[in-house]
Formats: sequence, C-alpha cells, structure tokens
Amino acid sequence: MVFRPRDLASRMGGRRKPDDGYLRETFTLPRDKARARARDFLDRYPKAAYMSSVESWRELPDGDIEFTMRRLASAD
Repeated sequence: MVFRPRDLASRMGGRRKPDDGYLRETFTLPRDKARARARDFLDRYPKAAYMSSVESWRELPDGDIEFTMRRLASAD
C-alpha cells in the first residue's frame, strides 16, 4: 500500500492535542482566502506576544486548504 502525504496529513489531522495552553482554530478555505485568513490571524495575534503559528495544513481533494492556527490564550 502506498501512502501519499495527503493521507498522512488526514490521519494526523484527526489526532487530538493535549491540553497545552494553546487555543486553536481550524479553517477550510480556498487557497487565496486561506493565505489572507492566516495573515489576518498573525496580525491580530503576533507571534512575539502569543506564540502564534500555523500548526498544521493540508490540501483537500477539492483544492481547498484546511489549516489550524494556534495561539496562547493571553499575552502576559
């Protein structure tokens, strides 16, 4: 059996993360809107203050991008 990267991403996407203090939001959007949404998220929650990042992403069969953004709950 041959696994494609998309198959692995699908399996990993179903795993739950432990309660590590991060808030996560998952989006499914066309590629151009996904880029804009990620940039907006990082503008609102800067990495330096919230340790924000794109935690995971994958391309779906229809071409949309499913991605999860994470950030700390507060920036103290």
